[in-house]
Amino acid sequence: MTLEMRTTCEKCSKQLSPKEEAYICVYECTFCPDCTTGMNHVCPNCGGELVKRPKAK
Repeated sequence: MTLEMRTTCEKCSKQLSPKEEAYICVYECTFCPDCTTGMNHVCPNCGGELVKRPKAK
């Protein structure tokens, strides 16, 4: 199973390259660092923890 490297923050619509820092939950909801901090690292969709997404090589 491969991660879907989404390219847009789901909260503010900021563009995120696959090599850029981003945060995801277990369902791969994707958020930029600023929005993640503002949401206290909690996904607003599922309530799960937001963790750093691996960077693409």
